[in-house]
Amino acid sequence: MTVLTAAGRPTVAWDAAPPTAAPVFRYRHVVSFEETNLVGNTYFSRHLSWQGRCRELFLRQHAPSVLDELTRDLRLVTLRVECDYYAEIFAFDEIDVEMSLDSKDRNRIGLAFSYWRSGHPRELVARGRQLVGCMRLGETGLQPAETPPELETALRSYHANQAGQA
Repeated sequence: MTVLTAAGRPTVAWDAAPPTAAPVFRYRHVVSFEETNLVGNTYFSRHLSWQGRCRELFLRQHAPSVLDELTRDLRLVTLRVECDYYAEIFAFDEIDVEMSLDSKDRNRIGLAFSYWRSGHPRELVARGRQLVGCMRLGETGLQPAETPPELETALRSYHANQAGQA
């Protein structure tokens, strides 16, 4: 896998996983001091913000027309978010946040996240999930809406349940 880095800023790389695993969208993040407490470990809430950043960068790279729709009436509403923590993360750790499609039901999109500390071997430090609702802003407020076609197509190739399928 090749992960691009530029002047210490987090960047995005995508790499197909081995044939027996689903492909993931990967975002490399370098933890900064501002994300840690006095003890030196990362604030737990940062994991959730990295999920959001990963999701946004996925849209930018794979469904840019959705970004245009977000400036109009489309809303991607986070309905639920969770994260299980397995190990502490510290300043200057390089973390790969990997995102895949976990589920899709009408206007709801389930995303799965794995957080890996880079190194040899890589270490799984957390797992998370998000449930996102596609909504449109109308005269009476937010209403459930179909997933934009470009987003539907982009997510399909990252479906976690495709693992092991030919």
